[in-house]
Amino acid sequence: MMELLHEWLVAPFDYGFMRRAAVAGLALSLAAPPMGVFLMLRGMSLIGDAMAHAILPGVALGFLLAGFSLPIMSLGGVLSGLLIAVLAGSVSQMTGHREDSAMASFFLISLAAGVMLVSLGGSSVDLTHVLFGSILAVNSTALLLIASISSVIVITLALIFRALVVECLDPLFLRGQGMQGSLVHGVFLGLVVLNLTAGFQTLGTLMAVGLMMLPATTARFWSKRLEGLITIAVLLAAFASLGGLLLSYHLSVPSGPAIILLAGVGYVLSALLGRHHSLRAKLQRHAIPLGAPESH
Repeated sequence: MMELLHEWLVAPFDYGFMRRAAVAGLALSLAAPPMGVFLMLRGMSLIGDAMAHAILPGVALGFLLAGFSLPIMSLGGVLSGLLIAVLAGSVSQMTGHREDSAMASFFLISLAAGVMLVSLGGSSVDLTHVLFGSILAVNSTALLLIASISSVIVITLALIFRALVVECLDPLFLRGQGMQGSLVHGVFLGLVVLNLTAGFQTLGTLMAVGLMMLPATTARFWSKRLEGLITIAVLLAAFASLGGLLLSYHLSVPSGPAIILLAGVGYVLSALLGRHHSLRAKLQRHAIPLGAPESH
C-alpha cells in the first residue's frame, strides 16, 4: 500500500520538470485565489476573464518580436493589460457605460487581435502554447519570474488589504478618510494583470483566470468570513495544482486543463455538499419543521 502511494504521489516529483511545475503551481496558488476572492466580493468575477484576454495582444506582440522570450512576453502582457484597463475606465467615465460593459468589449477586441498576431507570426503549435500554456515546460527562468511576480502580488496585497476591504464594502468611507478609492481600485487591477501575466506561461492566457476564480467561488460554499474564504481558496488551488499535475503525469493528459478541471470538480462538489448556499444546505433548511429553532 505504501509503495503504491509512493509510486502515485511522490515518485513523479523525482523528475526536475515535475518539481518546477509544482513550485510554479504553488506560487500561483498563493497569489491568484485572494485576487479571485476580492473580484467575487466586488461583483467583478467576469472582469478576471476579460483581463485574461486583455493581456493576449501584448503577449503575442512580445512573441513576434522575441520568440518565446518569457520576460519580453510578460512585459508585453503587463503593458497590454494595463492599457486595456485604462481604456475601459476612460470609456466608462466619458460615456457613462458600466465599466464591465466596456471591459467586455475591449476583451473581445483583444482576443481577436492577439490570436491574429500569433497566427501571423507563428504556427498552430505556437498559438496553442500561448493560449493554453504548458506548466510542464516551465524552466528556471520562468520559475523565477513566476515566483517573483507572485511575491510582489502577495506583499502588495498585504499592504493594501485594509483599504481594499473598505473599498469593497464602503468606498465613501474610504474617501472620507482622505484615501482615493480609484487609486486602490487601480492598484488592484494592476495586481490582477500581473497575476494573469504570471499564469499565462503555465496555464495559458485563456485558462490562467481559472486558478484565480474557481477556488474563490468554491470557497464561498464553505465560509462566510473573508479570512476563511482566502484560506480555503488558497488550499483548494494548491490541491488542484498538485493533483492536476499528478493526473497529467499518470494519465498522459494536458496538465493545464487537468488542473482547471480538478478545480472545477471541487466547485461542483461544493455546490452540492458545501456548508453555505449549497444544495445540501438548502435541503437542510427546508427539512427544519416550522417553529423549530435552527441549529447554528
